[in-house]
Amino acid sequence: MLFAEDEPTIREFVTRGLTEAGYAVDTVADGTEALLAAEAVEYDVLILDVAMPGLDGLEVCRRVRAQKSPGPAILFLSARDTIADRVRGLDAGAEDYLVKPFAFAELLARVRALLRRGGGAPGTLEAGDLSIDPAARTVMRRGTEIALTAKEYSLLEYLVRNAGRVVTRSMLAEHVWNLELEAESNFIDVLVYAVRKKVDAPFDAQLIRTVRGAGYRLDAPAG
Repeated sequence: MLFAEDEPTIREFVTRGLTEAGYAVDTVADGTEALLAAEAVEYDVLILDVAMPGLDGLEVCRRVRAQKSPGPAILFLSARDTIADRVRGLDAGAEDYLVKPFAFAELLARVRALLRRGGGAPGTLEAGDLSIDPAARTVMRRGTEIALTAKEYSLLEYLVRNAGRVVTRSMLAEHVWNLELEAESNFIDVLVYAVRKKVDAPFDAQLIRTVRGAGYRLDAPAG
């Protein structure tokens, strides 16, 4: 999912909580970055602050709805708490609106509800014979369920959402851990190796490929 919030304390708190709950979270600090990210990646949920630098959350929501059909589910976070404010948010195309300050448990419950009903996003992600259910966080290949850790699932989901495109190690590090990758670090390679052992090794078709000098790419073989 994508979380857009310009206030650093809230951004860090919510991102940490969502990550600890097992969700893969990309974070941005303004509306322009949020729109660019939403155009580049097929997120299942967008959590948008309303008052942000650049484009505000309402405008990001309108543009996403104009560009993507059905598109992701959208939840607004805002200190604006009047009925008129909530109506404007829902009329802009959001499925939900949560007023600040909020209990993190309630935010989690609303995210789960959006994922259960699918929001506007596709219910299942597929790449060849691999399928992922983001709401249930389950992975299946050829009828066999594959058990992954939270980090392994986050990495695989990101690769599937970017199937056919090269994903760099830095992109994976930022997506899975929200960290900048140190040049000498190999933890992404170790995590990819663990995912390959579960997703590729038991099957005769390899999905995750190394692109030398660049990163990784998930290919979906025809048939």
